[in-house]
Amino acid sequence: KSKIHYKSCSAVEKSQTMVYCMFNIDEHYAFSSEHGDFMAIYFDCNATTPMEPEVFEAMQAFFLEEYGNPGSRTHEYGNRAKKSVEAARREIATALGLKIGDRVIFTSGATESNNMVLFGLEDYAKKSQKNRVIISSIEHKAVLEPASELEKRGFEVVRLRADSDGQIDLDHLQSSLNEKTFLVSVMHVNNETAVIQPIEQICEILKNSQAFFHTDSAQGFGKEMNMLGNPRVDMISVSGHKLYGPKGIGALILRRRGFDKIPLTPLILGGGQEDGYRAGTLAVPLIVGLGKAVTIAFRDHATREKSCKKTREHVLSFIEKIGGMINGNPSLMICSGINFSIPGVDSEAAMLALKDVIAVSNGSACTSQSYTPSHVLTAMGFDENRVKGALRFSWSHLTPDVDWDLAFSHLKKLL
Repeated sequence: KSKIHYKSCSAVEKSQTMVYCMFNIDEHYAFSSEHGDFMAIYFDCNATTPMEPEVFEAMQAFFLEEYGNPGSRTHEYGNRAKKSVEAARREIATALGLKIGDRVIFTSGATESNNMVLFGLEDYAKKSQKNRVIISSIEHKAVLEPASELEKRGFEVVRLRADSDGQIDLDHLQSSLNEKTFLVSVMHVNNETAVIQPIEQICEILKNSQAFFHTDSAQGFGKEMNMLGNPRVDMISVSGHKLYGPKGIGALILRRRGFDKIPLTPLILGGGQEDGYRAGTLAVPLIVGLGKAVTIAFRDHATREKSCKKTREHVLSFIEKIGGMINGNPSLMICSGINFSIPGVDSEAAMLALKDVIAVSNGSACTSQSYTPSHVLTAMGFDENRVKGALRFSWSHLTPDVDWDLAFSHLKKLL
């Protein structure tokens, strides 16, 4: 609560101060380690979440002490590293209830996992004389762009319609399935609207189809888990920095079909790690962090959800007060995010007005450097003005209370 003279601290003191302020500050501001002052409360958790202190603590020793390569079999350093990697793998497998033969493949994040699926099945599709890929029109760019590349290579890509609630059109999926379909990829939770997609219904539609089903669960994994236990979900993409873990680590979860492995051709060669699915030295500290983050997510799910629902009540009251229109069906959203538009107010102007109170975005972090109208909201059928005025609020159980009266006073001049 008192001013911290950050620049005069030692390196160790700076590190300790940053960690303390990240996780203990209880006022209406967050700590800026770069400038040593306070700034707006972070409300952009769909872009990236803060790291859980337990995750940070679990990783530290693997940067400085347990630095062995898990591929080194001739000494104890390598053996301990390997055991730590396998322990993290078991944590994730246990959380999902995976069976013997199922695989957790560590990647750099959900973007790589998604690419592994779409491009990794290309050879299988050609050998099987199948050429149809079905995705949703509201996918993240990490699925949309690889699918577009497959289209350039001669594959047929069906992009499922979405309704104004924010969910895909299941009738469109049903009518699009045929014997040439080798992959259906529909995200778990949308990164812009926070709307949960009908994974269970998709599994039911696919029960008699040989097409593989993949879901990008970057936004849903560790937050909404019931749907992912369905054995008809063949592949799941996970990203560590979306579930209070480190950046630069993720996973691709693969379920066997009987005795058959999913026929993915690796994109990265040169070592044979990860059962041959992905070569390269494993990032042990990050893997340990991901495993810990997943374990905590399941352990503390109820507590986190309660905290996020409390924040959501305040957010909904704020949206009502400013006359906002929610983009999507609130009853279908996870409790830690929402997308809305303020009639007659441009999102850039609103973000500028709020910048000293809360840090928010108007869409995906992957496209925010050069703003383009949201393809998600456009696919949902909203008009241009509503799309241009859209704001995305996303928070976590670590988010401090917001002074909503202050936020309203900053925004009032635009209303």
